[in-house]
Amino acid sequence: MTRQRLLVISAVVLFVAAIVLIVIVRQRAARHITPQALAVPVTAPVKPGRKIKALLFYVSMDGTKLTGVEREVAYGDGHAEQAQQIVNAQLAAAATPLVSAIPPGTTLRALYLNEKGEAYVDLSKEVSTAHTGGSQDEALTIYTIVNALTTNLPAVKSVQLLVNGKEVDTLAGHIDLREPLEKNLDLVEP
Repeated sequence: MTRQRLLVISAVVLFVAAIVLIVIVRQRAARHITPQALAVPVTAPVKPGRKIKALLFYVSMDGTKLTGVEREVAYGDGHAEQAQQIVNAQLAAAATPLVSAIPPGTTLRALYLNEKGEAYVDLSKEVSTAHTGGSQDEALTIYTIVNALTTNLPAVKSVQLLVNGKEVDTLAGHIDLREPLEKNLDLVEP
């Protein structure tokens, strides 16, 4: 019976030691997290529950303008988080028969909103590398994002697009992106 008791005590000690080791490893790993790792991921899962109605933009039937479509978008706490939710909804695949002006595979890397109401939207490289080209398509791509944010969020006055964390001159060679752009409803069907 002492041998059996010794085995039970040894098993309990090993179990407690394993738990302590796991806790220590996790605490050490937590100390080495960079500030970037603490940022809220822009691809955070959609929260079930609260939603808002937002006007999102898609290519019109004739392909020359944008058309606004009201959609439900996940609610975000604060202007910056709501802006992220709107951009993520705009980047999501368009339901048939709608056509997105955003190149497939484009993702939101980050979004910043300053006190002047300028939103800096950092998109993945696909927004440029997978772009079809042409001045009309470039305008539709850019103003899909600009208009989605400035139309739905009064706190956003202008939008500057970044690609892979860097300022770019243009997406496809036509429209100057070196400064934030304001809403342009001339590209939207009445």
